[in-house]
Amino acid sequence: MPKHGKKFENVIKNIDLDKTYSPREALQLVKENSFAKFDETVEIHLRTGLDPRQADQQIRDVVVLPNGLGKTIRVLVFAQGEAAAAAREAGADFVAETDEEINRVAQGYTDFDVAVGTMDMMGKVGRLGRVLGPRNLMPNPKAGTVVQPGDIALAIKNAKAGRVEFRLDKTANIHVPLGKVSFSVDALEENMTALMTAVRKARPSGAKGMFVRKVTLSATMGPGIKVDTNAAMALESGKI
Repeated sequence: MPKHGKKFENVIKNIDLDKTYSPREALQLVKENSFAKFDETVEIHLRTGLDPRQADQQIRDVVVLPNGLGKTIRVLVFAQGEAAAAAREAGADFVAETDEEINRVAQGYTDFDVAVGTMDMMGKVGRLGRVLGPRNLMPNPKAGTVVQPGDIALAIKNAKAGRVEFRLDKTANIHVPLGKVSFSVDALEENMTALMTAVRKARPSGAKGMFVRKVTLSATMGPGIKVDTNAAMALESGKI
């Protein structure tokens, strides 16, 4: 068993590690037991019954969290012409329109959180896979980050408002940030509800038996708190 610090051990005393809590109770516990000196991120971890090796059991989708993530999202846009002008007007932090600007990214510029590209630029953007791929920054149609030129402003708005990608990892888990411990319980619950609604809708065709088997909430530095899986899966946008 790994050793934890004194603050962590003190927090553990406030949580029944054998109990499964309602989503709201768990979020309250995460907030009450945050002990780091910074504004920790509240994270949700979903253990699924999927087989990541099967093509019909993959999950990759996006959700816009109604209360955002509590941080400023820097957006880079690959676009040209009118779409590039629209991207600048919509608040893009960096627009790569010319070959020189695209080459800057090729040379390692990754001072951004989300990359969005128009479809007519993806031939050039595809060559940046070596730089963007390992950092999970490559624009992707499934993630809503490859769009028609006329949709670029909306894509930037969604990215900055709290658009979050969720996907199945190699161990059949899904890990997603829900906001900050400084958020109210209501705001965190609204974000969690939006996510669980999206996850439920994204259930792949090849899923068998229990889709989501375990739900855990935690702060960045805190212990995992078990959440009642049925209650979490029952969360539905517009009904809290």
